Amino acid sequence: MDLFDKLIIDNTSLGKYHEIADGYMMFPKLEGEIKPWMKFRGKEVLTWSLNNYIGLANHPEIRKVDAEAAKEWGLAYPMGARMMSGHTSLHEELEEKLASFVHKESAYLLNYGYQGMLSIIDSLVDRKDVIVYDSESHACILDGLRLHMGKRFVFQHNDMDNLERQLRRATRLSKITGGGILVITEGVFGMAGDLGHVHEITKFKKDFNFRLLVDDAHGFGTMGPEGAGTGTHYGVQDDIDVYFATFAKAMAGIGGFVAGKKAVIEYLRFNMRSQIFAKSLPMPMVAGVLKRLELLQTLPELRKNLWKIVHLLQDGLKKNGLNTGHTESPVTPVFLEGTPIEAANLIVDLRENHSIFCSMVVYPVVPKGTIMLRLIPTAVHTPEDVDLTLKAFIAIKDKLDGKKYSTDKIDYNPQN
Repeated sequence: MDLFDKLIIDNTSLGKYHEIADGYMMFPKLEGEIKPWMKFRGKEVLTWSLNNYIGLANHPEIRKVDAEAAKEWGLAYPMGARMMSGHTSLHEELEEKLASFVHKESAYLLNYGYQGMLSIIDSLVDRKDVIVYDSESHACILDGLRLHMGKRFVFQHNDMDNLERQLRRATRLSKITGGGILVITEGVFGMAGDLGHVHEITKFKKDFNFRLLVDDAHGFGTMGPEGAGTGTHYGVQDDIDVYFATFAKAMAGIGGFVAGKKAVIEYLRFNMRSQIFAKSLPMPMVAGVLKRLELLQTLPELRKNLWKIVHLLQDGLKKNGLNTGHTESPVTPVFLEGTPIEAANLIVDLRENHSIFCSMVVYPVVPKGTIMLRLIPTAVHTPEDVDLTLKAFIAIKDKLDGKKYSTDKIDYNPQN
């Protein structure tokens, strides 16, 4: 067999529609300034697919700082990895402020969140240790697990009874290996918007000896009284041993950070391979995140407006009979029933006839027969945007229920 034979897209499922789907449903191009209304294929569309939660991406103060920092330092400085030549006082200042904000002793910047999570897991455990993780953990967590040479147990999503059983298994095994136990979950599950049951997980510390790692990519900046994350929302931030967040969501940037006890963060600084052997976060992003953090703390109206839009959208969808699942965060899923072809035609209708752009998820991410539309409300959306969206979703649900999308092809002209 030739290695490349398996790389060819086959003609099963939606694979045969690859040519017309590419650039439309996959790798679409949204153009223009980052805001609710952007251009898609030359047409203005109302966009619900950007993780710009509190509206910082195009905030004038942010744009000003980003531009000034790029002019002063360029995109290359500092050159090299943090340990060797890529370390600056500004990096340290941001780390200190992030640690204080999330109520931890220490923090360390990460050049990218995804690679950072890989290395956090890889650094914290060895072959003697046991990992217990939520079944719906993000891909960066799953890839980190693949690096683990020891045993791992998965618990059913947010199922505390199942978690307890896995902790018992992990405890028995760790007594044999002489290792420890790491439990991993998310603060906000980014696909369906439900919260990780962090407050319930921490209660198990009374009966089991483990450390807790929380990926709070979607919770940082949105959850909690001050936006300091899901742990503060539940009042259990002190019980999270290793706190991880990224700048790619509410901070509208690149990179991330990990926070915890000073001794733990000091250890990670010297052991995270994706940070030791890769370039540090460029200075413009460091300066930019400092400003972003400042606005997050000093402009509470940003988060207030975010949640105003969240409630308008989610309450409106539910009122009109649309299933939003169990979301408790800004992430707003809409669950429908239909085939992949129906899902594709539905998305075409939304974009071409209703000027609504949102993400679509089908099997294998969700069960067969399920269509999930994922909307991300932001602080810069308006009540008028919500009204337009509700009307569109009512219309497409009626069409879906009436089998209007049930054709044998995607009703889409790639020349449009």
